[in-house]
Amino acid sequence: MKEPSRQLLWERRSQTPLLVLAVAFAVAYAVPIVVPDAYARVQRACTVTEWVVWGAFAADYLVRLGLSPARKAFVRTHWLDLAAVLLPLIQPLRLLRLVSTLMLVGRRARMAPQVQLTTYVAGAVVGLLMFGSLAVLSVERDAPEGNIKNLGDAVWWSFTTMTTVGYGDHSPTTGLGRVLAVGLMLSGIALLGVVTANIAAWFIARFERDDQVERLQLAAVRELQEEVRALRAEVARLGPVAPGAGSGVPPTRAPEDAVGAA
Repeated sequence: MKEPSRQLLWERRSQTPLLVLAVAFAVAYAVPIVVPDAYARVQRACTVTEWVVWGAFAADYLVRLGLSPARKAFVRTHWLDLAAVLLPLIQPLRLLRLVSTLMLVGRRARMAPQVQLTTYVAGAVVGLLMFGSLAVLSVERDAPEGNIKNLGDAVWWSFTTMTTVGYGDHSPTTGLGRVLAVGLMLSGIALLGVVTANIAAWFIARFERDDQVERLQLAAVRELQEEVRALRAEVARLGPVAPGAGSGVPPTRAPEDAVGAA
């Protein structure tokens, strides 16, 4: 049996700690937005937590790169991980730090074969709703003409945007807020397509299983018919069998034979 590589062992051992760190990152990202008047030390603690978690993800990428036997291929096939690690260094995109963390966690989770598509879609929906609500609230709260002023408005806007309903009672007015709206709309359409495709695939697989069972049953019936025909042909070839032949019982004499014998 082939032993797992050091890279695979590292990924298995670090998956749970990275998920815990991702939750800590989400909390640290959300607190300053939900409670903007929090104490300064709370704000600093959240900022430090964000950078520590980002550093842990960056270190994880470097360790996996060092353990990989083909580093060029690793960089080429894990470009999304690299982009997610480098993303927080771009100051205009600081609001996308949470997205980068979610992308890394999602990629690591997809390595586990026990993760089902339904669980992944549900997690993606919750993550996108959380990110969309917090991000749009952070950019729209202080906008002069903004109408998303609290977390409730932000969650409602994210939900209606992801489902492509768009009541119009709340809408972003800043450029970055509209960019977030486009991203949420596209994500909602993509997730809806995944769910629809999954349901259709389930029905198709069910119909294929039923059709396969029906074909097997039909093949068994045809095989039995062929056997019956072969047996009939064999019986016809051997001809009629005399009564009592092969049974060990002597044939019964006719009445006239009995009289003649007397």
